[in-house]
Amino acid sequence: MAPLPNTPAKRPRDERLDLFRGLTMLIIFVAHLPENSWNAWIPARFGFSSGAELFVFCSGIASALAFGGVFVRRGLWLGTARIAYRIWQVYWAQIGLVLALIVLAAGLDRAFGLAEIARQFPPLLADPSTALLGIATLTWQPDYLDILPLYLVILALVPVMMLARRLHAALPFLVAAALYAAVWTFGINLSGNPWNGTGWFLNPFAWQLIFFTGFFIGMKWLPVPRLGDRRLMLAAMIFVLLSVPLSFWGILEHWPLAQATRDLLVPANEKSDLHILRVLHFLALAYLVLSLIEPWRDRLDRGAGHVLILIGRQSLACFLASAALARLLGTAADMAGRGEVVVGLLNLIGFALILATALVVGWFKSAPWAGPGRQVPAEPAEQPPLRTRVREAS
Repeated sequence: MAPLPNTPAKRPRDERLDLFRGLTMLIIFVAHLPENSWNAWIPARFGFSSGAELFVFCSGIASALAFGGVFVRRGLWLGTARIAYRIWQVYWAQIGLVLALIVLAAGLDRAFGLAEIARQFPPLLADPSTALLGIATLTWQPDYLDILPLYLVILALVPVMMLARRLHAALPFLVAAALYAAVWTFGINLSGNPWNGTGWFLNPFAWQLIFFTGFFIGMKWLPVPRLGDRRLMLAAMIFVLLSVPLSFWGILEHWPLAQATRDLLVPANEKSDLHILRVLHFLALAYLVLSLIEPWRDRLDRGAGHVLILIGRQSLACFLASAALARLLGTAADMAGRGEVVVGLLNLIGFALILATALVVGWFKSAPWAGPGRQVPAEPAEQPPLRTRVREAS
């Protein structure tokens, strides 16, 4: 087939992507550390959307930069093969992560006489054959371990969108909108629990909407408004501010009208099926933040920004490390007591170890054994999106 028209070749990394993904990585750790008091103050508590939307959106843009050029230069079939290879990699990352966390729980049980496997993976003890088959087929996703399966399904839709673009310029947008509408009209989802029949917590047919919004922007199929437009910034600011009393626990707990209004507007499945208010809130917040940082765009890679960019560049490795650290340090918090000093110290230790992971992985990827003068490319920008989720209130 002929190359796709009006699509970009691979472009340099956008430091904003790495900056925001690095920030989200730290938020993820805070959200996943059990009974973490810092979790009450993450950005998700002040609006409808959370860091999950940010990371999925950034990953959509990054996937366009990483994979779009392959479709353009080598055609649909080789582009699809590249996607299939990435799916293979992410699948084994998911299997390895789940098994590593099971081993970690078993090690803690044996070393300290705990019951972490029974607490974290109860189906593994009650029905091991079904649990192991569920892990392998992704039909069982233990708590906090469903983001990589989400990414697998969304990646599989990328060739569909590229083929749709060949047929008609508007067709990819219609496909994304139709899938999202089908979620809210017919309740389509994938099986995520073989024991009770519930679907995936992060419904991929809904969450693809935010991913492909980023993807279409990255492919330059979707125009974006000019940053810094005062009228758009004012509208975005009003929407973001109005969402605070309908989201912040400190207001909801003391103002029954706010809670009643939220209950009226936001259904129980608002995160699983990506309620439209989450999408609109994220887009408004993204436009506002990007407009505000635009004057300092060339200075993002400095100070704290440099630290976040380092983490964002190694997002897959940092996610895997943060998943293990959250459980390990959560056990440490249980054993040491959950005073604010202990909790604060464990959060900071987690941040430091995530940064250390990024530095070590970056060092290995630089291939220092290759000798001076050798230039090794940075990690590709197609790392999977990560979510910041707490079941009760993320």
